[in-house]
Amino acid sequence: MRRPFKAGAPVKEGPRSNRDIRVPRVQLIDTEGKNHGDVSITDALQMAEEAGLDLVEISPNAVPPVVKILDLGKLKYANQKKAAEARKHQKVIEIKEIKMRPNIDSHDYETKMKAVRRFFEEGDKVKLTLRFRGREMAHMELGMQLLNKVREETATIAKVEAEPKLEGRQMMMVLAPK
Repeated sequence: MRRPFKAGAPVKEGPRSNRDIRVPRVQLIDTEGKNHGDVSITDALQMAEEAGLDLVEISPNAVPPVVKILDLGKLKYANQKKAAEARKHQKVIEIKEIKMRPNIDSHDYETKMKAVRRFFEEGDKVKLTLRFRGREMAHMELGMQLLNKVREETATIAKVEAEPKLEGRQMMMVLAPK
């Protein structure tokens, strides 16, 4: 017989507070930051209720655990703001791809190199893909020469992250900004 799915108990986010703190004695810090030392949990809870605030566990691994009297709602709000600010300032590095052929013309090559430099200025990585078609497969050295030329031109602004390697009819190389 199949039993119905029973969901587990909800997991609380953030630090333990008030009645969730299950240790007999704690080190208490009040709203002004004054350390009251080692006190019983009942006394600490009573002081928090008198202040109209919450008792929040700051350092659960300490012996005894450190608790502070503060507003739990304000603490959660401040943590949310801090996390949002950190997300706003992070840069997602993308891999931009430039496709070439081994017998690329000089003007087309210069145009592609301008794009490569622009990608490095934006902080992105560049994957250079060289596609061989038909009889070009017999002249792999032309592809290697082209990729080495790109490597030399971008040596001051980029480093090679993945050396040129052949996969089927394509030769690839990945460059990352310095």
